[in-house]
Amino acid sequence: MLPLRTYGMFSVDFRDETSKEALGAGAVQVLLDTQHVKMQEHIPTMKLWSLNPDTGVWEEESNFSYSKTTAGGHGRSKREERTFLIGNMEIRERRLFNLDVPENRRCYVKVRAYMSDKFLPTEQLEGVVISLINLEPKPGYTSNPRAWGRFDSVLTGPNGACLPAFCDAIRPDAYTAYVTAILGGEELEAAPSSPKMNPNIIGVSQPYLDKLDYQRSDHEDPHLKKTAFRINLAKPNQNNLDETNGPIYPYQNLLACENAPVDANHFRFFRVEKDKYEYNVVPFEENDLTTWTGDYLSWWPNPQEFRACFIKVKIHGQKEVMVRSRNLGGTHPETRGKLYGIRDIRSTRDMREANTSAACVEFKCSGMLFDQAEVDRSLISVIPQGNCRRISTNGLLQEYLIKHPPVAQNNDSNAFTMLAPVDPLGHNYGIYTVTDQTPRVAKEIAIGRCFDGTSDGFSREMKSDYGVALTFSCPEKKINRESLFQRLQTNPGQTLSQMARDMREMDGQQLRRSSSQIVAFPSEQRGRTQSRRASFATRRR
Repeated sequence: MLPLRTYGMFSVDFRDETSKEALGAGAVQVLLDTQHVKMQEHIPTMKLWSLNPDTGVWEEESNFSYSKTTAGGHGRSKREERTFLIGNMEIRERRLFNLDVPENRRCYVKVRAYMSDKFLPTEQLEGVVISLINLEPKPGYTSNPRAWGRFDSVLTGPNGACLPAFCDAIRPDAYTAYVTAILGGEELEAAPSSPKMNPNIIGVSQPYLDKLDYQRSDHEDPHLKKTAFRINLAKPNQNNLDETNGPIYPYQNLLACENAPVDANHFRFFRVEKDKYEYNVVPFEENDLTTWTGDYLSWWPNPQEFRACFIKVKIHGQKEVMVRSRNLGGTHPETRGKLYGIRDIRSTRDMREANTSAACVEFKCSGMLFDQAEVDRSLISVIPQGNCRRISTNGLLQEYLIKHPPVAQNNDSNAFTMLAPVDPLGHNYGIYTVTDQTPRVAKEIAIGRCFDGTSDGFSREMKSDYGVALTFSCPEKKINRESLFQRLQTNPGQTLSQMARDMREMDGQQLRRSSSQIVAFPSEQRGRTQSRRASFATRRR
């Protein structure tokens, strides 16, 4: 079993031009223009695959062979020579086909999560979702084009987690990855990499640590969050003793990764009790008004008058979750699509109602920018951090947004997006707006009203049934301790059976939703096509 790097997927359906009757096409040739294969070393390894609907596995149809064609020009234009890869396939049933290159440079990355930054072996956390995002390789490396990346998540057990990743033995920085850790919607912090890398804190010994170039997300900018780290995915050299003790293990050494002792090299996350995070693109200390800067992307555009805006979000779920607002320029030509800032806040439990919490999330108010020349309707996205789905939106707020275009698209059920209202709406809309001469006072008053669910009250006890704008359902999500590759290694039969069931269910939904794209096929060619049918050798997996 190998992962496949795809150059494209397609399905075909042959029909009679006149009667629209489905035709059994039989043997068909596929021609791939080599100009579309960006990495020359992929040309000899390119194969044609088809998806087996019973197993959910891509099966090899054929190798490709070279063919050069010369196209004649018109008039004095030159003749053009082009090179094609030709593959053969047999269409016996409606299948998906793929042009793929097998990828075998794989490793496992060992990660552990701890209760504190003391990193005590007895304080390891189970049930933490560790996610690894394989970044696209750099141009010119012997790997796939930059347009490709891979994402995987694994749940930590009593001995941490092993995450599959693509790696390279020749160039240490050919592949890089970002790694994050979340426990019930709470983001854990990674071991720090600045002011200098400390192997005892990061958990990886030298000189391998330098080769991996470990950097936490705030390495170059201390204002950024500390909840991720980036590494080079350098495949360990088994002839180098320094690289045989983790934290990166060759793909065939899965058991060594899973059973590694706690003193073996590994990457670390730890829990920090933080309830909120604020980031402004244009830095500003709210306790020191002299730090204000006149800029189109300033969160507070007027240093004489500070307007704070909050939206109330209700959460149905057993645990409190972090809720984020992502704030972009919306309608102003100088700020459209540019980030103002990010706000994260943890929802507060409603003590009167079980499995319910709510969050008062700050967002960038719409209005004049610092030059007082033109209004910007800020583009706001409200995103709970977890397995959440939006189940209701305040009717008055929805009606207001429709009556005051433009209207932002809301296709994602995991979030809510709007162009922030210019008017200072109240609790009936689930919006809380307060203006004051200092930002701290404006925010404190708005938060108190939001907790109370009124436009003139104040509370520090969350009342989740009053003055709500958005409601999300955030049930606990079951995540496998093992990734797909791990399951294929340890229990291939059961994994393939489950994949097949999922494929059949997905295929049924797809057939109900969409119809085939019909390609005209002249009726007089039908006989010739059927006569060219050929039986292929046993299909190789």
